[in-house]
Order: sequence, then C-alpha cells, then structure tokens
Amino acid sequence: MIKRMIIMLVAVAVLGGLVYGFEIMRAKGIAAGIGAMQGAPQTVATVVAGNQNWQPTLQAVGSLRAINGADLSLDIAGVVDQISFNSGDEVKAGTVLLRLRGEDDPAKLESLLASAQLADVTYQRDLRQLKAEAISQAVVDSDAATLRSAQAQVAQQRAVIEKKVLRAPFDGRLGIRAVDLGQYLAVGTVVVTLQQLDPIYVDFTLPEQSLSSLKIGQTVDLGVDAFPAEKFAGRLIAISPKVDSSSRNVQVRAKFDNGDHKLVPGMYAKVAVLQGEPKPQITLPSTAIAFNPYGATVYIIDGSGKNAQGEGTLIARQTFVTTGASRGDQIAVLTGVKAGDQVVTAGQLKLRNGAAVVVNNKILPSDSATPSTPDN
Repeated sequence: MIKRMIIMLVAVAVLGGLVYGFEIMRAKGIAAGIGAMQGAPQTVATVVAGNQNWQPTLQAVGSLRAINGADLSLDIAGVVDQISFNSGDEVKAGTVLLRLRGEDDPAKLESLLASAQLADVTYQRDLRQLKAEAISQAVVDSDAATLRSAQAQVAQQRAVIEKKVLRAPFDGRLGIRAVDLGQYLAVGTVVVTLQQLDPIYVDFTLPEQSLSSLKIGQTVDLGVDAFPAEKFAGRLIAISPKVDSSSRNVQVRAKFDNGDHKLVPGMYAKVAVLQGEPKPQITLPSTAIAFNPYGATVYIIDGSGKNAQGEGTLIARQTFVTTGASRGDQIAVLTGVKAGDQVVTAGQLKLRNGAAVVVNNKILPSDSATPSTPDN
C-alpha cells in the first residue's frame, strides 16, 4: 500500500515538472517572438523636405454676382401682344423686349390730348380778355387749373401706355424666356432675367482678424469648378465697414474682367487674396503631419541605428513641428523640419519613436499645390 502511494506521488511530481517546464519554454518563445516582431523594420514612404516659393494668401469661398442683374417684370397686368427678343440675346439698355395688348389706350390718349389742347386755347383766350378787363381773375385761375388737370391726365395715360412696354434697363445678356404670346400676365410676373456679365463681382467673407491685411486694390485669384484648370485674376474693390456680430466675419467684394463670359452669377468660387511677395517656405505633403491634442508631429529618418548584428540601419525619430498655411495637398512647416530632412509621408501609424524602418517610395501620396480630381 505504501509502495503504491510512493509511486503515485513520484508520477505526479514528474508530470508537474514536465508541465512547468513546458510553460517556461512557451513563455520564452512568446517573448522571443515579440522581441523579433518589435525589432523588424517597418516599411514607409518618405520625401525630402525642401524650400518652395509660397505666396501668402487669405483663403475663402464666395459666390459670383453680376454687376447688374434683375428678373424683369411689368407692374401692370395684361395680355402679351408682342415679344421682341430670344432667349440668350445680348441687348442694349432701352431695347424693347415685350408689349402688352392695349387697343383703346391710344384712343384714350388722343381724347385727353384734345381736351388738354382745348383747355390751353381757352386759357390763352381768357388771358387776353383779362388784359382788356373783360373777365375777372377768378375765371382765368379756373382756366389755368383746368389746363393743368388736362395735362396731368395726358401724362397719366402716357404712363399707362409706357407701363405696357418692357424695356431692358441696362446692357446685358437675357436668360430663358418665361412667357408666350397671348399669355395673361399678372402684376410682377417674371418675363426674363437680364444679367450684365462684364465685369463681374465675387462676394465672400473673411474673419475679422484679416482686416489688418486687407486693402483696396489687392490682387485676388479666383477658381471655379466649371474651369478647374484656369485661374482668374481680379482686384479687391470694397470692404464692408462693419463686422457681422454673429459670425465675426467681414464681407468683401472683388471685381473681375469677364469679356469671354465664362463666369456667370451664382457660381461657387474659391478665392485667394494675395498678401505681399512670395516667400520661401519648407513644405511637406499634408499626409506627413500627424495632428494630436498635444501638438503636430512628423517622423524624420536618420541612419544612426544599429540592428542585432551591429549593422547600420534607418531609424524614425518623432519630432514636434509648427505648421503654417496649407495649399492643395501641401502644408507649410514653420519649425521642426529643415531643408534636406527625410520625412515619412506614409506608414506613420505603425511607427514609434526610434523604430527601425525601410524606405519604399514606389507609391507616394499626392504632393500638389493645385490638385485636381480625375474624371470618372
């Protein structure tokens, strides 16, 4: 009985020793694997930081508007009798565009003209009789009042006739005709839009902090989605004398020559107000910058590292930077990076400070000051 118990205890001890040894070996294997993984170089893409001439600008978005623009309508109701324009016509100020029907209006005017002419004859005759003391001054005064009343009625009827004629109030391009012959127009019905396109304005807003940098005559660059490859140059012509109390923005207006009529009212516009002369700046692709609550950082590559065999290797050093303005895919770096530094632009998420890296620049992120979207 005692011999069996001793054999069982020995077997249990041997089994426990084997299990303990296995766990020790497994822990060492895991630690070795983790160490090997941590020491493996990470593949990254890099770019060499360099100076570029950077034009300081104030960026904004705005809307284009015509120097003169109106939806034309009549302030009197009637039936359309004549249309004298086509959609898209270029017209001069005063051009007749539309007439309403008014058959009896000329007859009414002739009747009123006759009455005014008779009142004038009567008044002139009574003036001569007054000089001969044949009538009283009261009669002459009554004749003068009758004449003025008749002349006022003539002017009123002429105004009614003129109201039935729609004329272009300024030079410009007509839009799409919205009425037809024989159609009854209520007061205020829009007949057509008229826009004066050359020159053209762009209205936009800037933060109140920009007021010290704004002055009349500054050059303004304009870009629109309709012509992504073109830039239009204009001048700042007006700065609002007040700041909006809700947004703390100030409204600004610039003027652009538009002889080819490429720019039209209502277009969305990207605006850049140029500030002084171009200055050299260190620029990097925006993908190189990691923005964190504690500051912006980049990884700079140097060759001061050693691998397990004592051979030289590339090391990624994390450093804080101060960023400036952005332009397309690029961002200006004011401090933390100098010209010639090799900066990581892709693969930062798998890096830590002092990590070994391998550089592969077969595929690089976009680094254009004026990026464009490819057509699908």
